[in-house]
Amino acid sequence: MPVPLYQAKAELFRTLGHPVRIRVLELLQDGPLPVRDLLATIDIEASSLSQQLAVLRRTGIVTATREGSTVVYALSSADVAGLLRAARRILTDVLAEQGELLAELRGAEAK
Repeated sequence: MPVPLYQAKAELFRTLGHPVRIRVLELLQDGPLPVRDLLATIDIEASSLSQQLAVLRRTGIVTATREGSTVVYALSSADVAGLLRAARRILTDVLAEQGELLAELRGAEAK
């Protein structure tokens, strides 16, 4: 029996629901990177990074290719970068609205 679309979407968002995975995806937006570069940028143990990369690989969000002894990761689709940009726009809007509400509340307290 096929998985309903809403369930597949929920699984995708669960996969994205880890700060290290999001950071990896952000770094890969500029192009493929070897694991050593990801490790140098993200303050995490190699085994933990490997675990998070495996989750992203299993769900097909990233691809891994071997170049000699080096494994290079890349986004599987430009749409992943688009999703991250959309998330940034949503957060910007939400935070702007919260900032306006906070300013309004502070103004009310001053009266």
